[in-house]
Amino acid sequence: MTDGIMSKAATMEIPINSNGDTGALAEDDGLEQDLQQVMVSGPNLNETSIVSGGYGGTAEGIIPTSSIKGPNMHHSSSSSSMAAEETTRGVAVEKIEAMRKWSLNTYKCTKQMISERFGRGSRTVDLELEAQIELLRDTKRKYENVLRLAQALTNHFYNMVQTQHSLGDTFADLSQKSPELRDEFGYNAETQKLLCKNGETLLGAINFFVSSINTLVNKTMEDTLMTIKMYENARLEFDAYRSDLEELSLGPRDAVAMARIDAAQQQYQVHKEKYERLRSDVTIKLKFLEENKVKVMHKQLLLFHNAISAYFAGNQQQLEQTLIQFNVKLKPPGSDKPSWLEEQ
Repeated sequence: MTDGIMSKAATMEIPINSNGDTGALAEDDGLEQDLQQVMVSGPNLNETSIVSGGYGGTAEGIIPTSSIKGPNMHHSSSSSSMAAEETTRGVAVEKIEAMRKWSLNTYKCTKQMISERFGRGSRTVDLELEAQIELLRDTKRKYENVLRLAQALTNHFYNMVQTQHSLGDTFADLSQKSPELRDEFGYNAETQKLLCKNGETLLGAINFFVSSINTLVNKTMEDTLMTIKMYENARLEFDAYRSDLEELSLGPRDAVAMARIDAAQQQYQVHKEKYERLRSDVTIKLKFLEENKVKVMHKQLLLFHNAISAYFAGNQQQLEQTLIQFNVKLKPPGSDKPSWLEEQ
């Protein structure tokens, strides 16, 4: 009965007059009561589905009515869109502001650099610190030369040791195949093997020396030079904003100019603090670097001298004792492949 009534209600025509009011229904009051009963006993509209194919159609295109919020849903969607737009706009504004500050800073620093290069601008100079920095750069160049020569010595000495090893094997083989010269070949084979063994020991000491110099030059000194580079950039920025403040101070003193002077004063103070902080960092690093350099080089130069002297004096025991003294570990026996330092 409910299906029949709903079908009849779904196909009913509701005439509309010219004023937009509904006309009188053609059905009697009983139908109205039946409709009221269906509406009361029917399903909950919050759990009902709207079927795109009409009443009784297929399940395709079903939209749960619980997801339809009417005007509230539209308002929530609009609010989310507006929030997303505001976030995107805020990010864009931040990027533009960062780009503006970077461009302004670059312009000021470039202007200061050109002024200094052509002798029209003044620069802040710490004579004692500048002398220490220049000394460090000169020391690094000289140590790089020592490192290059030591690596070359390592490569040449490694090749000599390999040649001695091959020569000793050849002498030993000829000693077995030449009975009339067995003793002579045997003596030379033993000598070359002994030289090869001592050479490998000395090669371990030289490799340790090269590794330590490489760490000192390309890590310790380089780290200090990176801090020095940051300090020099901070010095350039400080002088750029100092010159800008001096120029503004010589100009008019109206309200707009005073506002610009206040802003320039704040920027000057920020860059002054940064410059002084990095100058202090450089001073401390230079001090520790000098102490570390003396300590490392004292040990490495003593190792290099003792190992070379013992090798060429033929003192195998002293050579081995030198490596023990400086905690130098040799490569495993039978390892003929040169280290990565030897391959440079």
